[in-house]
Amino acid sequence: MSRRKSRITAFQGLYSWDVGGMTEKDVLELSWLKQSSSESEEAEKAPLDEEGLAFTRMLIAGTIENVEKIDETIKAHLTNWEFDRVNKVTIAILRMSVYSLMFTKDIDSSVVIDEAIDIAKNYGPDDSYKFVNAILDNIKKDL
Repeated sequence: MSRRKSRITAFQGLYSWDVGGMTEKDVLELSWLKQSSSESEEAEKAPLDEEGLAFTRMLIAGTIENVEKIDETIKAHLTNWEFDRVNKVTIAILRMSVYSLMFTKDIDSSVVIDEAIDIAKNYGPDDSYKFVNAILDNIKKDL
């Protein structure tokens, strides 16, 4: 569960960085984090442990550090969509997941994609999980 919560937290941080204008430093401090933000499952209410916090920070820092290359990759796989018109929640999920696919080879790509789909189902606009799945699957094939 720690990795799932870490991914959710990282996605929220990346969204705040992109939309809310938070600095990378502020996002990485995780001071904005409300440990009990999810009411859907008791396990998600538990604070992140040190390993979970480290994984969250790695996802956020790695994504921000490589955001230009990540965005180029996403744009190359958009069909009949303009990048600027993609929902910002969906962009945050895609960025984090593309970072994982491109730069964290120790995490199986199917896990990355499954987690992204679940996050999109819970936090994204209706049916965004289908869009996320298609984009990530195509990127995975090209890597």
